[in-house]
Amino acid sequence: MRRTSVLVLVAVLVVLAAAGALGVMRGGDSELVAEQPRREARADKPKAQRSEPGRTMQKATPPPLDLASLTPATTNTTLPDAPLDRSLAETEGDVVRPTTTLAVYATPGKRPFAKVPPQQFQDTWLPVVGREDGWVKVLLPSRPNGASGWLRESRVETARSPYVVRVHLTSRTIDIVYDGSTLGTWPVAIGEPSTPTPPGRTFLLGSVIDDNQSYSPIILPLGSHSDTLDSYGGGPGTVALHGWPDESVFGTAASHGCIRVPAEALDLLTQVPLGTLVIVDER
Repeated sequence: MRRTSVLVLVAVLVVLAAAGALGVMRGGDSELVAEQPRREARADKPKAQRSEPGRTMQKATPPPLDLASLTPATTNTTLPDAPLDRSLAETEGDVVRPTTTLAVYATPGKRPFAKVPPQQFQDTWLPVVGREDGWVKVLLPSRPNGASGWLRESRVETARSPYVVRVHLTSRTIDIVYDGSTLGTWPVAIGEPSTPTPPGRTFLLGSVIDDNQSYSPIILPLGSHSDTLDSYGGGPGTVALHGWPDESVFGTAASHGCIRVPAEALDLLTQVPLGTLVIVDER
């Protein structure tokens, strides 16, 4: 009996020991689980950014313009990317002057293709041939003929010319018009067939007194150029209005592309403001 009791006691102690060991193992596992963070089966999604009430998201500021890299719009340059003006219509007479060197755009707000300085022969005045909100489209004095571009309206000085000058190639005449009334019509000499006067809308770009020549007391360069001569007389082939001492040339095709006018017409043209529209047509 005593031997049996001992065996039973030993068996009980073995059972109790096994149970205790099992409890320790379970307790250890539970502690390990408690110490490790639970891993999610999927990655956390990025949180969407929400703007605060009353606060707008700001767009990235565009880089500043590098005016130094742009071609100046002058009578000496060519602007192959300039939009071409093909109209012969009169305008309302608005002219603008850049108060500093400004970028010129083919389309408002897009990349500029040129720059226009505030002075050339004198102050740079350009005729307005179109408008959009905050922008003006102007004729430019560069090649090719009809070159135009857009300027920011807030950056230019605005004025109005009451004049328009019309040159008729077929009849070889010039009309000077003031506020819709023709002040006079005169015969002129236009370009020879080999060096024709280019048709189209242009403008009075400058006023020059050249003491090295005797054929005209004053020369009035336009914003257009000869289509056949790259240069003439040391210049870039700029077409001009000027006088001529031999009156027999008026009414003929005798020049290298310039428009030779009688003294009376030239005197009146010297009163026409810079930037005034000059329309050369085939009439």
